[in-house]
Amino acid sequence: MSHHASGPNFGFPRGDARLDMTDLYAFPKPGDPSKSIIIFNVHPSFRLDSPETTTSEPFKPGALYEFKIDTNGDAVADICYSVQFASTENGKQTATVRHAQGARAVSFCHVAEVIVEEAPVSFGRETLVTKAGDSCFFFGWRSDPFFFDVNGNFNHMQFTGDDFFKDKNICTIVIELPNSALGNNEVGIWARTVDETAEGWIQADRGGRPMQAVFLVGEEREAYLSGEPADDDRFIGVFAHELEHSGGYTPEDAKGVARKLLPDILSYHPREPVWYPNNGRTLTDDVVDLFLSMYTNGKVTGDKVGPHSDLLDGFPYLGPPHGFTPKGMKENL
Repeated sequence: MSHHASGPNFGFPRGDARLDMTDLYAFPKPGDPSKSIIIFNVHPSFRLDSPETTTSEPFKPGALYEFKIDTNGDAVADICYSVQFASTENGKQTATVRHAQGARAVSFCHVAEVIVEEAPVSFGRETLVTKAGDSCFFFGWRSDPFFFDVNGNFNHMQFTGDDFFKDKNICTIVIELPNSALGNNEVGIWARTVDETAEGWIQADRGGRPMQAVFLVGEEREAYLSGEPADDDRFIGVFAHELEHSGGYTPEDAKGVARKLLPDILSYHPREPVWYPNNGRTLTDDVVDLFLSMYTNGKVTGDKVGPHSDLLDGFPYLGPPHGFTPKGMKENL
C-alpha cells in the first residue's frame, strides 16, 4: 500500500516510523503554472502490525529528509533539497533546509547552502508556513491524502470500498518553488530518509513511484530501500518474478512491465499536463487502481475507493490532521 510500512513485516525502516516514507507528489501550483509543488510524506500515525500509535514527534531529530532531482535522465541527482530537524523542546520542533547542485547533490546533503533556518513545524491543526524568496515551505502533521481499501487487499483483494486511510495522519514536507529551480524541463524526482548513526549516514527509505515495495521481501527489500535509482536494473528480475506470479504474465512480458517501473523515479515536466503515471502525481490520482490493474494483469481493476474530501485548494494542499483540537493539543492519533 503505497510506501507505508515499508520495513520488515509491515513495520518501519530501522524500526522508526519517523523514517518511513509514505508518498511523493509533484504537480504545478494551482493558478500559477510558473511554480511547482513537491510533497514528501513520512511518518504514518498508525501501525499495521499492532494497535499502538506512533510517536507524536513529527520528524526524527538529526535525520535527513531529502528531495533528489535528476535533470538529465541518468538517474543521478543533480539537485537536492535536504531538510534536517532539531530536537523537540517544549512541544516545538524546527527545520533547516539546505540546497545543493551538481556533484554535491549526489551524496548526503547535510553540508550545503542553507536556504531556510529554524522554520517552525506544525504539531497540530495550525498551518505554519515559511517563505524564503519565491519559495514556500510547510512541515508538520496533516491528514494522509492516500486512499486505499487495505483490509480488502489483505482479504484476497475482495474490495468493499472501505478507505483505511480516511482518518489517518502523516507528517509532510511541502515545497513550493519556481519551475526555474527545476530547469523548466522534464526531471526525475525521488525522496529519501537518511538516519544519522554512530557508523555514519545510513539511507533508511527511498522512493519515487507509489506501491513499489510490494514487489520486495527480506534482503531484497532492504537492498532496494537502501539503494540508488541508478542501480535499479538489478531488481528487474525480482519485479518480473512477482508479476509472473501475481498477474500470470509471460516471462518476457513481466520483464517489460518491470522495466517501466524502474528506476524508481517520478517523472515530472512542469509545463505538461499532470497525471500519474505519465507525468508527476497529484493528490487525487488513483494510483491504487492503476497499480492493481498492472499487478494482476487486468484481473482486478480497482478497490472502489476515491480521493479524500478534506484536501485544500491552497498551500499546503493537505487537509488538517485528525484527532487534534484547534489549539494543536493531541487528542489521539
